[in-house]
Amino acid sequence: MPQLSGRLRVLALGHNRDVEADPLEPLRKLCLRLPEATERLSHGEPTWFVRGRKTFVTYSDHHHDDRLAFWCAAPAGAQEALVASDPLRYFVPPYVGHRGWLGVWLDVPVDWSEIAELVADAYRTVAPKRLIAELDAKEPD
Repeated sequence: MPQLSGRLRVLALGHNRDVEADPLEPLRKLCLRLPEATERLSHGEPTWFVRGRKTFVTYSDHHHDDRLAFWCAAPAGAQEALVASDPLRYFVPPYVGHRGWLGVWLDVPVDWSEIAELVADAYRTVAPKRLIAELDAKEPD
């Protein structure tokens, strides 16, 4: 199993998890608070883009199975580490998993602060440097 460090280790340990009745709204709020993030349907699912072009998160409402999840871009190594650490919470999504994207189950107890970190990491993975700098300037120290 890969070694986890820093924030990935905290995510894998998981704390303060709750099952959200409808996780779409909190996920939408997390995505749309990011600079120049937009939402539109893609492949029949709500999907969030940077500047309307680059996808960073897509919702998966029983899209390929009977599960509720989202798929997100992830920094190099994050998918392998998180899936190995907790396969009941994380998975390799179809179509984009080979590019390192991470699947996150939403029909299990989740910690929304962890989800916020994953969404921010997804955004940082695809956003241009200027928008990442704008995001960094908004985040508290």
